[in-house]
Amino acid sequence: MRNLYCHYERFRRVLRTVAALSCVALVSACHQNDASTETSRVAGGDPERGRLLAQQYQCAACHFIPNVQGSNGDAGPSLEYMGRLSYIAGGIPNQPDNMIRFLQNPPAVKPGTLMPSLGISEEEARHMAAYMYTLR
Repeated sequence: MRNLYCHYERFRRVLRTVAALSCVALVSACHQNDASTETSRVAGGDPERGRLLAQQYQCAACHFIPNVQGSNGDAGPSLEYMGRLSYIAGGIPNQPDNMIRFLQNPPAVKPGTLMPSLGISEEEARHMAAYMYTLR
């Protein structure tokens, strides 16, 4: 009977530990969501309009972009997690102003890039950046 009691007590300790770790994980996830929402905002940008512009400019011909119609090419990197990456094009800090400038004229921001300038306006780039930051 004593052996059964020891197992029961050990089981209770494990359950309490699991419950505590679950709470920590949930609180951490809530904090991450708050932070990701904050960084995904681009002043004056409309993510849905940006998604439609990415379709219009056929960005998916070279990139994989979730929820953007196109051939989902692989000539450029996947943009599936663009909103949580630290850098744009491998070396430009991933900040809204940098993203907007890069979308408007990639070769001017990163000489040697294969991404062409497509004549995207500042307003269009702002919307497209807003969509890119939703990709997490």
